[in-house]
Amino acid sequence: MKVRKVPLRKCVGCQESFPKADLLRVVLTPEGHIELDMRGKMNGRGAYLCRQLSCLQTARKRKSLERALKTSIPDDVYEKLEESMPREAGSVAKPDV
Repeated sequence: MKVRKVPLRKCVGCQESFPKADLLRVVLTPEGHIELDMRGKMNGRGAYLCRQLSCLQTARKRKSLERALKTSIPDDVYEKLEESMPREAGSVAKPDV
């Protein structure tokens, strides 16, 4: 049986490579809007982030998301992305054993 190649993408926050399915895609649409692409299929220029809020904050601080999308990103868009990011795994309460 043939082994399928898993596509890897680099997080613009931490600069580590992960399987494409494990990352979130931020898209600059042809209309000029910046959106979070949960399916990874939207048209436009894309950049990938880990599913951690810390990676988004690092990308904001370093302006690496702006470089990847080749556009300036207003603060309100960053706030919208922070709100729509999935919660970190560490914030989930662990069940009692």
